[in-house]
Amino acid sequence: MAAHLSIPTVDLHDITDGDPAQRRAAAEALRAGFGEYGLVYVRSHGIDAKLLDAYYDGFLRVTAKPEADKRKLARPAQWYQRGWTPPNTEQAVAGGGQPDFKECYFAAPMPADADCALTHPEIYADNVWPDGDDAFRDNYLAMGRALHAVGATLLRACATALGMGPAAFTAQIEGAPHVTRALRYLPLDAAQAERGILWGEEHTDFNLLTLLPGGRFLDPSGVRCPPPDPGSGLYLRTRGTAEHPEGHMVHGRPPEGCIVAQVGQQLEILTGGTFLATPHVVTAPKTPGYSRLSCAHFVHLHPYRMLFPMEAFRTPETVRAYSPPVLAGTYDLKTLVDIHLAPASALDLLGYRHYDRLTEQRAVHRDA
Repeated sequence: MAAHLSIPTVDLHDITDGDPAQRRAAAEALRAGFGEYGLVYVRSHGIDAKLLDAYYDGFLRVTAKPEADKRKLARPAQWYQRGWTPPNTEQAVAGGGQPDFKECYFAAPMPADADCALTHPEIYADNVWPDGDDAFRDNYLAMGRALHAVGATLLRACATALGMGPAAFTAQIEGAPHVTRALRYLPLDAAQAERGILWGEEHTDFNLLTLLPGGRFLDPSGVRCPPPDPGSGLYLRTRGTAEHPEGHMVHGRPPEGCIVAQVGQQLEILTGGTFLATPHVVTAPKTPGYSRLSCAHFVHLHPYRMLFPMEAFRTPETVRAYSPPVLAGTYDLKTLVDIHLAPASALDLLGYRHYDRLTEQRAVHRDA
């Protein structure tokens, strides 16, 4: 049962151009929203509704292609971090084992650290685009960049709200493997809808901050429509308390004109749990035949940055909770294996990989 709790709304104008009282109110909203819910609604974000429509229209052109053509846009060797991801590929770590009922598209909209293409080639791969659809590419990149700008503004405000310098977080994201993802949650048949199949099992995002500009439902004929039932969509779980250790499930329905920003695991770790990674689930409608489009932009730490509570949040408790320290790129690799986008063999990339040299040297000695 979803609880009726009030998720804070942050006005970006108050952050960038507000008076001292407005800036204090925005800081408090960020501390409360990201601390209890792991999520805030964002107003005055500047995301163009027409651009978002064009972004979704382009994605629908891709999903309408024959599967054989879409497979040419898939990059399993890059752990599906670019191009098309087939349905039933990704699986939540803490879910019930059900792959997600969705198909996706990944592209990186921001300038990347060229050196990382050598050290982390899968998450720094070149973008993949369908032939003959420049509008899809251009709108996709424009949407990703606009969402990234919102994320950077929020991260600067978060740092200030937590008593740090404004660049405490943004200095760690330059050249990182930020990625924008288009998602199409698939229509369920009558039997699946009756069983309560989830579009996306409950999980937390592994990145720093996620921006969600709002989705659209499509009826069985593919026409945009209102939500087919009031219970479908995004739900999030609040932080547990002594009275409610399981937390509350809250329906994430942003006010008109707002987008959603939610905390990922990386931001939770850096703040020693002061900000909470948002457990969330995407429920499908009980009426069969409906689909849903969504967009997410994932802001990441640079892969060479350390994932460990920052000094301001380092206590014996937080050190125990988030040890050992790990590079963000290593964390990304491990998590992509956990969610079944990267193969288990990717873990072999970690640690020393040249033990065979001694074996070869011994063989030379034996043959001498």
